[in-house]
Amino acid sequence: MIDDVAGLRRVLLKHRTIAMVGLSAQWYRPSHFAAKYMLDHGYSVIPVNPAYREVLGQASYPALREVPVPVGIVDCFRRAEEIPAIVEEAIAVGAKVLWLQLGVINLEAVRRAEAAGLEVVMDRCVKIEHARLFGGLNWFGVNTGIVSSKRPSCHAFAAR
Repeated sequence: MIDDVAGLRRVLLKHRTIAMVGLSAQWYRPSHFAAKYMLDHGYSVIPVNPAYREVLGQASYPALREVPVPVGIVDCFRRAEEIPAIVEEAIAVGAKVLWLQLGVINLEAVRRAEAAGLEVVMDRCVKIEHARLFGGLNWFGVNTGIVSSKRPSCHAFAAR
């Protein structure tokens, strides 16, 4: 399992096509936010969710097996008990990396994926790791100047 900076950096540099299983079209969902960020940073994001025909302008597929292009990373926004079936699909389509999002932990599925030759990242967010490793933490809410530890001027209180 990949759990070090060098490994995470290598995976994110090498694999530029991400199939996001469970990607939501609802803007306030974490999967949507992560997908938008990765699209904005030059990655090809393929939504895999039978509930949608399109997410963020990208065609959505009901299953990994129906994705018509090679997939580097299978990023899972699904519950831990659903991961074994996703692993089998990832193996079948020749994916290179299984990425389990924050809070998604399934050691049995990790062992199966690794035995089949997939690299695995578990309990990490692809967006957070990319931002941490490649300088994107200023994107939406961090280092934007919106939140500050500086005390407002006296004039700000006088205006109230």
